[in-house]
Amino acid sequence: MGISDMIARFITEMLEEANGIAELQRAELAARFNCVPSQINYVISTRFSPEHGYIVESRRGGGGYIRIKRVKGPQKQRIMHIVNAIGNQIDTASASAFVTNAYNSGLISRNVAKLIMAAVSDNALRPLQGEQRDEVRANLLKHLLIYTNS
Repeated sequence: MGISDMIARFITEMLEEANGIAELQRAELAARFNCVPSQINYVISTRFSPEHGYIVESRRGGGGYIRIKRVKGPQKQRIMHIVNAIGNQIDTASASAFVTNAYNSGLISRNVAKLIMAAVSDNALRPLQGEQRDEVRANLLKHLLIYTNS
């Protein structure tokens, strides 16, 4: 098991013990795992992002901390968290992460996840170019998530 996996597991356990909210100090965590603080940043940004159902607040400085919250609540509220996290543009990989998280957390069915991914795929959006494709993909993804949960 790699260092990133160990850090992620530790944070996940903290979240479970603390009912979905954990406050961490980057330097303390880095010392615990004998790594640089940027490794902690990497794990948090890749495994505890809005795409994965988390809200991360960070405060730098001497008394700085990182607060990670697992998004809980009613299904519509969790869907709206995803919708708000999408932004105005999204690439295929990020869209896939959002859809996978929604499926894994029981917000959408497997068939709905497959349909959404087909609708926001590069093949479906082929007539559009670059940035325009990512804008349309974000708009479609938001509307499909909202519509399938209304």
